[in-house]
Amino acid sequence: MPTGCGTEPTEPPITNKAVIIDQLSIRNPNPEFITKATNILEAYGFEVDVWSGTDITVDFYYKLPSMGYRLVVLRSHSGLLVSLENGQPVYLDTTYLFTTENYSTGKYVGDQLADRVSNAEMDADSPLVFAVNSEFIKRADGNFNKSIILAMGCESFKYDDMAAAFLEKGASAYIGWSDTVTLQHVDDVTLDLLNNLCTKNMTFTQGITSTMNKLGNDPYYNSHLKCAPSASSNTTVAELLGKPFNEK
Repeated sequence: MPTGCGTEPTEPPITNKAVIIDQLSIRNPNPEFITKATNILEAYGFEVDVWSGTDITVDFYYKLPSMGYRLVVLRSHSGLLVSLENGQPVYLDTTYLFTTENYSTGKYVGDQLADRVSNAEMDADSPLVFAVNSEFIKRADGNFNKSIILAMGCESFKYDDMAAAFLEKGASAYIGWSDTVTLQHVDDVTLDLLNNLCTKNMTFTQGITSTMNKLGNDPYYNSHLKCAPSASSNTTVAELLGKPFNEK
């Protein structure tokens, strides 16, 4: 359990592994998206793992930086912490990634007391689940190896705390959404962006611009993609990670 004193972070392994984290699969499965995204990544030369459903726990996020993935696709609910003031919801500038692990007051007590882990509601018909915030990611095990993070959930880059946490843990680029986003739009955008970055070898700025020009901001919430840090905006996946792994 991710509490107590930490150990020295291990050196990130050098691999050609990518991962699709499909936290949405239980409530909103999209096997066609998984197949197409996997095909794009494999054509680049990645070995692709897919973690989904009940795999996505607090402990999974704790281990994620140490698992050796060079490109991470987060098909996951995310959102902001909400508090009630005088009966009115107030959104705080803290970003959370949802798990599929049912919430309990008796688990991850240290992290709950330290406000690194909270309960979250995917929808009104679902039980509460655990969610982890940017401070939790900072304290997670190990480090990323210049990894590229595509955080495709709602409000994943409304504030910069989650981007800063992943970059502090060794990621070289973080792409997320400026606000709420609808599910079909996010799946379409993610596939187009992966194609631009991996198949067409565009820079992050070129890839995001091309995708936004083609598919537009979210049709309901007007959210758009953002990238950090600015130093990575004009680089490609190949430049950050090395040449495409399928090249000899």
